[in-house]
Amino acid sequence: MTSRRALPALALALVAGFAGRSIAQPPPPYPPVPPPRVEVVPGPPGPPAVWIWMPGHWHWNGVAYVWIGGHYVRRDPSWTRWVPGHWAFSYGRWVWVPGHWV
Repeated sequence: MTSRRALPALALALVAGFAGRSIAQPPPPYPPVPPPRVEVVPGPPGPPAVWIWMPGHWHWNGVAYVWIGGHYVRRDPSWTRWVPGHWAFSYGRWVWVPGHWV
């Protein structure tokens, strides 16, 4: 059983932990984003769907950059154009916009 005094400290630790995970950009001075890793692209999962490879990218987790590996994305018949993943400046900070169909 947790004591009443420990509950505020536990709540603060949980909030701090979640807040660190939502940071899209490191604090100043910003460390440079590492160069992309070379990935071996496996064959697509197969018909009847149309698949496109979404390359991996670096993601800032609040402490360091971590590599998110590439994977295949199934194309919906209504989609007409693939927009590759890219960095965009939004609301005063840089955020990663994953690749997507439009």
